[in-house]
Amino acid sequence: MRLRFKHNAAPLMAAVMIAITAASLGGCSSALYQQEQTARTGSVRAAMLRAMDKLNMDRAAPVLIRIYKEDSTLEVWKQNRTGRFALLSTYPICKYSGNLGPKIATGDYQAPEGFYDITPDQMNPMSTEYLAFNTGFPNAYDRSLGRTGSFLMVHGGCRSVGCYAMSDAGIEEIYGLVDEAFKAARTKFNYKPFRSA
Repeated sequence: MRLRFKHNAAPLMAAVMIAITAASLGGCSSALYQQEQTARTGSVRAAMLRAMDKLNMDRAAPVLIRIYKEDSTLEVWKQNRTGRFALLSTYPICKYSGNLGPKIATGDYQAPEGFYDITPDQMNPMSTEYLAFNTGFPNAYDRSLGRTGSFLMVHGGCRSVGCYAMSDAGIEEIYGLVDEAFKAARTKFNYKPFRSA
């Protein structure tokens, strides 16, 4: 019996190590980023409400998010009452992994660049990285180029394995702005991570 356990232990340990390695290469929803047991919500602070009022924006108006890797900034744009999008707020990116340039393959630790649509089912209020939304990588264009990867997020927590990590306070407000737009029956918002401005 003891001999049989020793004989089976080596393959079992190898399988566990392979699974852990694969999970760590997968992206921000890997073994390092499991879900919390309780959902959180974002919040829009009074100062942001005053800024929206000054810019002639409704709380429930559509949003657009742009990221500029080179500047390590995330911008939230919001539609004003004339129908045009205007810059509402800019947030520093705490950390992203990889270098300038697109994500090509699982395990390259690159944060994606491109054009993505985010829908309500991509929002994760139970992320252990405070709050998160899935970037939608790979989209149809990425797949047409053979690019691979999964579970790449914008989240709090200031650590990254192929994601864009914000401060918890930053992601709380970003998440709140997006959530309010979704609650007003918006079905998606545009998310555009770029190399540079």
